[in-house]
Amino acid sequence: MKIEEIIKTSVDLPLSKKVIINLIYTEKWIQEQISSVLKPFDISIQQFNVLRILKGQKGKPANLSTIQNRMVSKMSNTTRLVDKLIQKEFVNRQVCPTNRRKVEITITQQGLDFLDTVSPVMNDFENELTSALTSKELSQLNTLLNKLRSEK
Repeated sequence: MKIEEIIKTSVDLPLSKKVIINLIYTEKWIQEQISSVLKPFDISIQQFNVLRILKGQKGKPANLSTIQNRMVSKMSNTTRLVDKLIQKEFVNRQVCPTNRRKVEITITQQGLDFLDTVSPVMNDFENELTSALTSKELSQLNTLLNKLRSEK
């Protein structure tokens, strides 16, 4: 379905405006789809992202700044996300004994086990979501999105 049909306009939009509206609409649509996949696991997109970041640390602790810098959504409240993951026993937070301002966060075995369960579901979902595009089209789309961001 064309973006003009979705937003119910008959106005001939300038191409640049049409692309921006389409990108914003599609981003929100994808987030809704991901949220519905993660809902049965009682985890948000942002919490899932933090767990994947910590798993990528390969056992090394990360501080809040490192997590924040690697987040897909930079607007997330990282402290709140980590607190929720601590409540779920998916991560640990330790204050450095020699520098009390330094806080180190690590993923727990329970967090790793959780990712082992959810990641295949997410991988299947991502493959299904992008199945309408060929490998070449996916690569081209990725290149174009990278190029769009590099202009500013």
